[in-house]
Amino acid sequence: QVQLVESGGGLVQAGGSLRLSCVGSGFTLDDYAIGWFRQAPGKERKGVSCISTTDTTTFYDDSVQGRFTISRDIAKNTVYLQMNSLKPEDTAIYYCTADVYCSTIGWAFIRHPAAWGQGTQVTVSS
Repeated sequence: QVQLVESGGGLVQAGGSLRLSCVGSGFTLDDYAIGWFRQAPGKERKGVSCISTTDTTTFYDDSVQGRFTISRDIAKNTVYLQMNSLKPEDTAIYYCTADVYCSTIGWAFIRHPAAWGQGTQVTVSS
């Protein structure tokens, strides 16, 4: 079964760090660009970061630029999102998807609807 599984969320104080993982099951993640998105209560899902298939291109939303880092571990079939200097406004459910194209100016969905994992909750207390 082809699926993505997110993990690594939790409760952290403002200024703290978390590392989220997006693990591919049933397919090779390295063949795809990967995007991280988040959805806060009552708000639409919004893109946070993405990484291209060759890992030569990454993109970050302005709200996380300089604080978050996306990376890929081919051996573990995993894409990570390292989140530092967390703020209460980072509180959301975080999702990853392989149904994106990633460029230096942003991302675009390549399939509608995109397939998502179950998400992982990140809560940042003030």
